[in-house]
Amino acid sequence: MNTEQADPAELAALREAFAVADGAGPALGWAGVRAFEARHGVVLPEPYRTCVAELTDGSYQGPPEYGLWELARTAEYQRPGLPFPLTRAWIWEDEPCDDPGERDAATVRVDHHGSISLGTDGCGMHWHLVVTGAHRGHVWLVTGEGAMPFGAEFGSTTAAPGFAGWVRHWAAGREWFDAE
Repeated sequence: MNTEQADPAELAALREAFAVADGAGPALGWAGVRAFEARHGVVLPEPYRTCVAELTDGSYQGPPEYGLWELARTAEYQRPGLPFPLTRAWIWEDEPCDDPGERDAATVRVDHHGSISLGTDGCGMHWHLVVTGAHRGHVWLVTGEGAMPFGAEFGSTTAAPGFAGWVRHWAAGREWFDAE
């Protein structure tokens, strides 16, 4: 996965996926993307960056279940310029905890630092695109119970599919939990 330069094959797959999605919003344009990046102190990873600039700025058809959020909404409660705190899946619900306040602060960082929100599948399941750190360009699922990279085996540190892989998975009509 190249997060610095858009792969023509990935862009073609994104064009195809969003061409069939009724309700795909108009593209934001490069000026809008650059203004967002300047305001938040990040450079968005490819191919998401080109997708928002040239293809679509959100789609109420998905992905995820309740639609792909527009770029302006993605950082509404986020601090994308801060480091994303995880390098592997973390299910905090299963861990013993001596200091709930410390754990709460850590989970807030997972949910709000170094990523933008792509949308929700409801029931507290939110999809994030990591924009800083070791997992830049990867899509993560963050819930009330924990967080894990999309498509990675639980506890794995292996690279998971990025934004284009996540969109292709949705366009194929597959459930989130059956990623390879």
